[in-house]
Amino acid sequence: MSQCVLVAEDELIIGFDLCDTVEEAGFEVEGPYDTAQSASEAVDRRKPDLAILDIKLDDGEVYPLAEKLIAANVPVIFHSGNVGPDEVSERFPRARALAKPCPPDRIIATMQEALAAA
Repeated sequence: MSQCVLVAEDELIIGFDLCDTVEEAGFEVEGPYDTAQSASEAVDRRKPDLAILDIKLDDGEVYPLAEKLIAANVPVIFHSGNVGPDEVSERFPRARALAKPCPPDRIIATMQEALAAA
């Protein structure tokens, strides 16, 4: 069974692009979810192997979900146009951060790094 990647992204086109990139890299995709609430419910149903999270979703910031995932030893990659990688690494030293727009090969490389380090 392939590894499952949760995608939380409230911009539809970016969300579907991201899911396509994840699938083309050989992963199973859960999402895209446009709210932290719906993404959190998906995590309760099935713990993903990795999560790619936009920081600001339709129902607010994704940080509580990120904390829940990190506590469950799920690697997190923040994918945001609003928050810089430095801000993220201060709050979540074990998480990775990518700035939007991010080329697919960089997303895939970061996913592989995160899973290898998990």
